[in-house]
Amino acid sequence: MTYIACKITLTPFKPFNEILIAYLGELGFESFTEDALSNELIAYIPSIQFDLEEVKKVLSSFQEEVSIDIEVNSIEKKNWNKKWEDSFEPIRINQFCLIRAPFHAADATIKYELIIEPKMSFGTGHHQTTQLMIELMQSAKFNDKNVLDMGSGTGILAILAKKMGAKHVDAIDIEEWAYENMQENANRNAAEINCYLGDSNLLTSKENGYGVVFANINKNILLHDMSYFDHVLKNGGELYLSGFFKTDVDEILASPFLKKYRTLEVIDKDEWAALKLAKAIEGY
Repeated sequence: MTYIACKITLTPFKPFNEILIAYLGELGFESFTEDALSNELIAYIPSIQFDLEEVKKVLSSFQEEVSIDIEVNSIEKKNWNKKWEDSFEPIRINQFCLIRAPFHAADATIKYELIIEPKMSFGTGHHQTTQLMIELMQSAKFNDKNVLDMGSGTGILAILAKKMGAKHVDAIDIEEWAYENMQENANRNAAEINCYLGDSNLLTSKENGYGVVFANINKNILLHDMSYFDHVLKNGGELYLSGFFKTDVDEILASPFLKKYRTLEVIDKDEWAALKLAKAIEGY
């Protein structure tokens, strides 16, 4: 089988490299290699699945924020993930959490260790938004709580919540490859989470069912789905949001569905931000 290698040069490279990987994964790209020094991302896809116009459409959505060049080549199939694995570095968030691939050494000094094989799913821990969500989780108490991880990707937040004592964890993603990946990662970490393939419509029957909701997606989807998050979150429950820029915080907080929420924390990393909110208890 022949493959197509799309060499995409991004200036600036970060954070658009990881965002672009997530979008290209939706088009069927199977693996990626990165060279931050040369600002190059190479994405690989079987020739029969390649649609240049669809790729250009994705790239055009970034052109106002980043300079992009693309070079397309036909190649024979190789183990492209091997090169990615060789350059993949573990992520440490203080002494609280270590995110590593199966081929990395364990570290007994870290409180929580997550073994994540990302495949095509978003959520390796390298992106700022994932790190921000985990930072917000450091001071949280999940014992005996029902938790929802919406747009779960690799399942990283759902798995961590379960390790931190959550009673019941649901993880939902709209992409089939993410759905399969989160199940694999849950098994790899011996974390009992319930994985679902679908979107926010799955939440219509779960009114007031969760004490905690995670949503690390993007601004437009967050705003569109905020009514669903409010629908399923218990009074007094906590809502964790990320996937947007610092400049978008006010717009997120202006959502009419957040009027009865109070802001517990606002943190940021580079140009990205995350929010931790609490839903008001009736009568207060």
